[in-house]
This record gives sequence, C-alpha cells and structure tokens, in this order.
Amino acid sequence: MTATDDTRPPGDPAPELLEGRLWVDGCFDFFHHGHAGAVVQARQLGDELYVGVHSDEEILENKGPTVMTLRERLLATDACRWVTKSIPNAPYVTQLDWISHFGCKYVVHGDDITSDSSGEDCYRFVKAADRFKVVKRTPSISTTDLVGRMLLCTKGHFIKSLEKMLAGTEGHGTEAERKATGASMLGRIRLYATDETAKNPGADVWFWSVGNKEPAARDTPDARKSFTELLRGKGPKLGQRVVYVDGGFDLFSSGHIEFLRMVTQAEEDLAKKDGWYSQQAIDERKGKGADYGPVFVVAGVHDDEVINREKGVNYPIMNIFERGLCVLQCRYINAVVFGAPFTPTKTYLTSLPWGTPDAVYHGPTSFMPLTDDVYTAPKEMGIYREIGPHEFEEVNAGTIVQRIMKSRDLYEARQKAKGMKADVEAAHKKREALEEAQRKKEAAQQ
Repeated sequence: MTATDDTRPPGDPAPELLEGRLWVDGCFDFFHHGHAGAVVQARQLGDELYVGVHSDEEILENKGPTVMTLRERLLATDACRWVTKSIPNAPYVTQLDWISHFGCKYVVHGDDITSDSSGEDCYRFVKAADRFKVVKRTPSISTTDLVGRMLLCTKGHFIKSLEKMLAGTEGHGTEAERKATGASMLGRIRLYATDETAKNPGADVWFWSVGNKEPAARDTPDARKSFTELLRGKGPKLGQRVVYVDGGFDLFSSGHIEFLRMVTQAEEDLAKKDGWYSQQAIDERKGKGADYGPVFVVAGVHDDEVINREKGVNYPIMNIFERGLCVLQCRYINAVVFGAPFTPTKTYLTSLPWGTPDAVYHGPTSFMPLTDDVYTAPKEMGIYREIGPHEFEEVNAGTIVQRIMKSRDLYEARQKAKGMKADVEAAHKKREALEEAQRKKEAAQQ
C-alpha cells in the first residue's frame, strides 16, 4: 500500500461515494496502539479504509510539534494491515469535498473531541452532513501520555509478566478488577491479531515463559516445553518460508517498520528467483483456495525487564503489551512470541512452534548495546541474514527521546497545555542525567 497525494482536476464529475469505503484521519505521531485501535475498529465498519495524514505544518499550527516527520508517519500508516491507502496532507479540519474526492462516504473517529486552533470541532462539517461514525477511544494511551513518560522517566507502566496479567493473577486492584483488566487486554490482543479485514483470525500469538530465567536455564530441554499458545491465527501456508526477527520494538517507529518491510522484500526477491510468481505457481495456489505471499514472519518481542536490564533509564517507554500490539498491527508480521529471549539459542530456535526458521534476520537499527554476539547460534546454523543500511536505520526509541529533549521547550508547552502538573524542566534535567549515566556505562562495557 502506498501513499498518494492525487487531486481531482476542476470540473471533473464527483466520484461515486461508496458505502464500504471509510475515512480516518489524524496526526499518527509515532504510531502507537491507540491509533491502531481506531483504525481496526474503523476497518470493521466497511470494506476499505483510507487514512488521511496531516502535514507537519498543520499539526504545528493546531496542536503542537510532531515527533516524527510526515514521511515517517506515512510509512507507519502504510504498514498498518487494515489500511487500504494512506493520503498525505489531509486537512486538519476534515472537509466534505476532500473525503468525497476519494469516494469515502463516512468518516470514523474515536469518541473523544478533537479541536482546531480556534477551539472548534474538527469534524463539524461531516457531522452536520450525517457522514460521521464513532468508535471507542483506546484507554490509557496517547502521544501526550508517551511524551510524559519520556519527560518524567516513569516506570509505573512496566509489566512483570504479561501472561499472568492476562490471567488476572498480577496487577493492581482487587481480584475481580485484575481479572477484568486481563480480559480487556486479551480482547485487545485478539482484535489486533485479526487479518486485513479486521474480522477473521490473522496472526498467531504465543508466549515463551522462560525469558527472565538465568541464561543457563534458557537452553535446556525444559525450554522446549516453554511455548504456550495464546491465539491461533492462519499459520504458515504450503511453500512459505518461516523467518524470525526479534527486538524490543519500543515506540514502534520508522526504523523498525522499514527493517520489517525490507525483510519481506528480501524474501519476495528470493521467491521470484525460485519461480514463486510464475503463472503456474499462482494458478496452483489459487486452485487450493487463494493466493498468498511467500514468507511467514515471526517476531519475538522482549520483556520489559530484559530491555530495562540492557538499556537502563526508564526504557522501554512502551510496555510489552503496548509494544506487542504495535507489532501485531503491522502487515509485515504473521506471528508474535511474547517474552522472546534476548539471545536466540539453538534450543529456542529449533523449538519454535512453526519449526526451525529458514532464516533469522537482523537489521542495522541499534538501540540496546551488544557486548556479545547474541546471534552466534543462527550464524552457526547457517540461517543468519542481515538487512543492509536504509533511510531510517538511526531511528529508534533512544533517538526519538533525543528529538523530544532537543525541542523540550515546545514539548513542555504541549504537556502543560494538556494539564500536566509536574515540573517538566526538572524532569528534563533528570532525564538528561540518567541518559548520560547510561551512555557512560555502555562506553565502559565496550
């Protein structure tokens, strides 16, 4: 799926408005699971979903500075599995002629109010035309919330065991409240694991439950029994290569997305050489039901404890639940393993529910320092592959935090405007000190 900025020449007839083609628009700054929540609910209401992405300039005028550029934000919406097409430079105040040009009859938005710089409802025109549909806003997540975590260095969002939290045996509140929270979280995982229609099972979801044990315990025969299925998706299809990637995927951003896209592209290129796209092969797949791509990508997502141990400060900014949802919504992913080990050993790789992967990919984006080669096992197994340099290779959670720190005055004003009561200047100084201490620690280890 690619973004487009096409416009209809004056005098052209108005396009047909399609009942099943819906419109969603927004800033989509470092695309988080709250954005994905609105998108997936919108997709469930129709057959196609067009996503309008506002320009950096309009967002600055109406809301404040963006963290990610327009190009990076478009990369994120294009990668969302429920998006049919991304449209750049969409007006901040949604216009009827704009959405009509793209054949969208209805606009979908969360049940919160979005206002322009004058304080007026951004959706007043589509509401007046009775072309507005409402979905539930995702609770407890927003770009402002995430910026607040960065500025204040909070750790209250960490999750010790996602598996136990989903079961209601870990977390805050009474037993009944914990179970209700766990059921709600499981429901959200189930929703984000749907296919491109947002209505059928899509991605497989598993736990690996020895991730926090001592290293020696992670490579024993018992480790083979430590995979637990949470949700069954479509699974690998006949002829598909299974490949494995892993990481923290914190603040799931352009560095992660471009790496995953390039993994898929590398596998597509291999498949072309092997005749996957010959007419005969296509006809054979269609004869068995439907055509499909040549690769099944499994993403291992590290625990909060693992990331904080390796990176320090208050990383990860997103907890494992939030990061897992971000990975699940990505069209380049077919399965997720929560609690994946920092070092993928031979025992772990050969015990994966889909069998030993055909390849283990690693990219150029570096966030957690590697004092040892964690990919020794896949290299020895002859399945290690590297993705080369790309445009967004320097973008990770650390560089995103640095962007906020460099423009702290603007972000502090944004936070204060949102009602943040803390002394953000003191928070910034605390963050600087912790980041500098971590850099010195990493330098000493090298």
